[in-house]
Amino acid sequence: MKNFILFSLLLSIGTVVHAQRDSLAYRTLFKSVQQKYAPDKRSVYLDVQFRGDTAFVESTSKAALDALRAASNDSHYVQVVNLLPSKSLNGMEYGLANLSVCNNRAAPQNAAEMMTQMILGTPVQVLKRQGGFYLVKTPDGYLSWTDATAVSLMNPDDFNAWRKSDRVIYSADYGHAYTKAKRNSERVSDLVKGNILAVLGSEKGFFMVRFPDQRVGYILKSEAQSFQNWKAQKNPDAARVLTTAKTMIGVPYLWGGTSLKGVDCSGFTKTSYFLNGIIIPRDASQQALVGKPVDVLEGDSTSLDKCLKNLIPGDLLFFSAAKLRGTIGGRVTHTAIYMGEGTFIQSAGMVRISSLIPTAPNFDARESKTLVGARRILSEIGEAEITRVNQHEWYN
Repeated sequence: MKNFILFSLLLSIGTVVHAQRDSLAYRTLFKSVQQKYAPDKRSVYLDVQFRGDTAFVESTSKAALDALRAASNDSHYVQVVNLLPSKSLNGMEYGLANLSVCNNRAAPQNAAEMMTQMILGTPVQVLKRQGGFYLVKTPDGYLSWTDATAVSLMNPDDFNAWRKSDRVIYSADYGHAYTKAKRNSERVSDLVKGNILAVLGSEKGFFMVRFPDQRVGYILKSEAQSFQNWKAQKNPDAARVLTTAKTMIGVPYLWGGTSLKGVDCSGFTKTSYFLNGIIIPRDASQQALVGKPVDVLEGDSTSLDKCLKNLIPGDLLFFSAAKLRGTIGGRVTHTAIYMGEGTFIQSAGMVRISSLIPTAPNFDARESKTLVGARRILSEIGEAEITRVNQHEWYN
C-alpha cells in the first residue's frame, strides 16, 4: 500500500512537472508569435488563458491565430482560438459612445490605468465583453476597455442607419442638453466640443437630438452645427489647428485625456486635429511614425538653427525623457505642436505655450534637451493614419 501511494505521488509530481515544462514551452511560443504579429497591444489584441491542459486564445488578428495554430502542432495544450469580434456579441459589433466623455482603460476594471477617452457619438468597433466592460476599437485604431454603460451597442444595420442619419456636432467648448427647448429646464447631459448627436427636429432655436442610448434632449442651435457641413470643410491650415489648440490653454493635464475637460500631451495634439476634421494616431509614440519627417537634430542634439529653419506651424514635435539620462534612441514620451519662431504649445501640467529659444521668458529647458524629432502632418492628410473624418468609413 505504501509503495502504491509513493508511486501515485511520484506520478502526480511528474505530471505537474511535465505540465509546467509544457506551459513554459507554450508561453515561449506564444510570446514569439506575439512579438511578430501583435507587438503593439494598443492596436492588436492577442491574449491567452490556461485552464487545465487547454489554452484559450483570442485575437483581433487572423494572421496571429493562424501562426499560433501552425507553430503549436506538437504542443501538449489543446488550443481553442477565437477571432474577435466575439460571437457571443450576437452581431452587436458596433457602438456609439454614450457620455460626453468616456474613460477607456487598459484592463476591464475601474482601477486600471486610463489609456484614452472617447467623446459622445464616437463610433467604435465592439470586440468582446468581460464582466461589466467592453473591449473597443476607436476610429484611430486604438484598443481599450470601457464601462458597458459608456457605449450603446448596434448591429450592422443600425450602425449603417446612424451613418446615414442627420447629425450635429457640438461646437461650443462646454454646455448641456436640456429636457425641453428652454435653458432653465432640467438637464439631460453635459456636452463638450466635438460631441456628435442625431437630429430629430428643431424648436425655438434648439435642435431636438437623440443620444446613442435613446435619451432625447434639446441643445441650442447656436452651440452646434451640421455634422455634414462640418466634415465637408476643407483641409485645415496651421492657423485653424493652432486656433483650436489655443482654446485649450489652461486646460489641466490628464493622463489618458482627449477632451476639453482634460488632455494628456498626445490627447491634446489629437484633439486639436480632430476638432478640425482630421484623425491621427492616439499616442505620441504612434504619432511619431506618421507624416513627413522634419530634420531638427544635429547628431543627437537639438539644433535650434534647424528648428527655426525647417519647422513650420502645425508640425508635431516629439520628445524622449530618456535623453535626460543620456540614453539615445529611447521611446517617444511627449509631443507638442509647433507654432513658429521657436514656440510650441503643449500639455504639460496644463496646456501652455513654451519656447525652444534659451533667451525667451517661456523657454522650456527640459523639452529643448529631450527633442528627438518632428513630423509634418498638414501636408500629408490622406496618407497612412492621417485621415479626414469624411473619409473614415465609420463616420460615413
